[in-house]
Amino acid sequence: MTLVILAAGLGSRYGGLKQLEPINKYGEFIIDYSVFDAKRAGFDRVVFVIKEENYNAFRETIGRRIEGHIKVEYAFQKIEDIPSWAEIPEGRTKPWGTTQALLAARDIVDDNFAVCNADDFYGTDTFAKVASHLKRTDLDKPVPQYCMVGFLINNTLSENGSVSRGICETYKGMLNNIVERTKVYKTPAGPAYLDEGREVLLPDDTVVSMNFWGFTPAVFPQLESCFHEFLRDLKNSENPQKAEALLPTDVGKLLHRGECSVRVYSTDSVWFGVTYHEDREGVMKNIDELTDGVRYPRGLWI
Repeated sequence: MTLVILAAGLGSRYGGLKQLEPINKYGEFIIDYSVFDAKRAGFDRVVFVIKEENYNAFRETIGRRIEGHIKVEYAFQKIEDIPSWAEIPEGRTKPWGTTQALLAARDIVDDNFAVCNADDFYGTDTFAKVASHLKRTDLDKPVPQYCMVGFLINNTLSENGSVSRGICETYKGMLNNIVERTKVYKTPAGPAYLDEGREVLLPDDTVVSMNFWGFTPAVFPQLESCFHEFLRDLKNSENPQKAEALLPTDVGKLLHRGECSVRVYSTDSVWFGVTYHEDREGVMKNIDELTDGVRYPRGLWI
C-alpha cells in the first residue's frame, strides 16, 4: 500500500518550506509522524507530491531521513500539467488545487493508497483504520468503495485564524455529501463558516474531512474527468487566477453521480496541525506529550 502526502502547498500560510521549523528537538516534522504511523499500519511506500523547485530542499530536510525505512518517491504538481485544449488564465501562477495535486501521482501509484495533508497530525488509529479498509479485496465492486476518516469539527479548528474543512453529511457510517468550506473558524457561539459574507453556525458534532482518504486506482480516471470539468468551467469562475479543484468537492461529485461509495471511519486519534506560525507552539507541546517512548519513540528514525 502507498501513502500519498500532498505537500506542494506546504508552508504557504506558515511562511514557506525553507522557513518551516522542526516540530521537536530531533529535527522532525509532522510529516515524519505520518510516515511513521503509516509504516506501522502496513504501508510500504510513500509518495510526496511537491513543487519541483522544492525537491532538493525537501529531500534534504525530510526525504533523505526516512529513505532507509520506507520506499520513497516523488511527484511534482505543476501548473502546466493540464490537457492540451486547456489554457492557463493570464496572471495565474499557482497550481490547481488538491485534485490536481493527487493526479500528479497517477502515473506512479497503481495500488490501493491513502492520501493525507503534509501539515496535519492524524494519529496512529487513523492510519490503522484506513489501512484495514484498503487491505480488502472487494473494493471495486459494484462501484469503487473508498473511505475517509472523519473528525469532530471542534477538534480541528485553529485559535489563530480560519481554516478550510470538508463539511460532511453521514448516515450509518457512509458519506452522503461533503462541501468544502474555505473560511471555517471558532466563534463564542460555536464553530461557523462564511458563506458569501454570511456567518453560518455549525453543530458541535459536525463531522469534517481533514483530507485523509483511502482510494483504489479507479479514482484516477474519475478525478481526471472532474478536473477536466473544472478547467472547462474556469471561464465562468469569479476568480480564474485562484480557483482550485478541491478533492473533497470532487469526491462529492462522484458520490452524487453514483460512481463510488465512501465509508466514514471515526477515530480516537487526536488531530492537530500547523496552519499558521502561531499554531506551532501548541503542536510542539502535544507531540512532546505523545513522545513518551511508548506511543512514539524519542526520535522516530534513530
